[in-house]
Amino acid sequence: MTRYAHNGEIRIAFEDLGGAGGDPLLLVMGLGTSRFWWPDGLVAELVGRGFHVVAYDQRDAGQSTHLPNPRVGPPIKALLRREAPAYGAEDLTDDAVAVLDTVGWEGAHLFGHSMGGLVAQRTAIRHPKRVLSLATSSAVPSDAKGLGLLRYLRLACLPRFARLHYPETFQGNLDLAVAVARILAAPGQRIDEHDVREFVDKEAAHEVASFREEKAQSRQIGAKWHGGPLAQITAPTLVLHGERDPLLRVAAARDIAAAVPDARLRTLPGVGHFLARGVWATYADELRALADSADEQLKPQLNGITQTEVRDHV
Repeated sequence: MTRYAHNGEIRIAFEDLGGAGGDPLLLVMGLGTSRFWWPDGLVAELVGRGFHVVAYDQRDAGQSTHLPNPRVGPPIKALLRREAPAYGAEDLTDDAVAVLDTVGWEGAHLFGHSMGGLVAQRTAIRHPKRVLSLATSSAVPSDAKGLGLLRYLRLACLPRFARLHYPETFQGNLDLAVAVARILAAPGQRIDEHDVREFVDKEAAHEVASFREEKAQSRQIGAKWHGGPLAQITAPTLVLHGERDPLLRVAAARDIAAAVPDARLRTLPGVGHFLARGVWATYADELRALADSADEQLKPQLNGITQTEVRDHV
């Protein structure tokens, strides 16, 4: 069931995906993509490992508030502009915290994929007390800006997105989702309707169609960050990246891990940018280990605190 948090006049749609009573885990999806693109199988793996999972739509995506359309140009142009076309990157982090507030979580483990990983990094910098641990997959480092981001992108992939044109019908949306997934999958990986049908069905039920709104994507990717560097992150951090990612080079993950104190890097052979079935169990295991590590680090801070205070803190 869709619920809403509010960051000023911006309404952020989110959904409780199960695991009540488990460790709080907030999922942050990527550019222009709704929360419905988190695979049910991955969510089930996370719930099975003791997480209480909540996912939300970033502003300008899914059922969240979509901003008016200024003249922003295509996403790559918005990325390179000096001025943000609609809002700042800090606003995106505050949206995540608004969800935590509405759910009633003082803190949560964050897992962000693609641009969601970028937002998760910045949330850990801007709101350190709200982030118990940080995990990113297929993300660029927050410290990179403007032209510096281009060295992480596999630019040959971008024209393929520009050539995607499908009718605005259910079948057109399904064909578009398959085409996008095939671009993002590891080279040679087989992708068909079964891999994306659940996402499209959910979006149709909620009158959402991802990847249709280029201007919304431009507003998201054009949001500029004026906060601190990755070195300020204090939360235990895990950086995941597929070695066959056709969109982002593995150097992006290496640079995140090098910049965040004590971060752990894991690259996965044969894995692309798309969250395919083969990574679900591995990612869930990695997030469980990260959360357990965060719990161990928290224990010394709680020495001498009463049991009531411990419950309140958690």
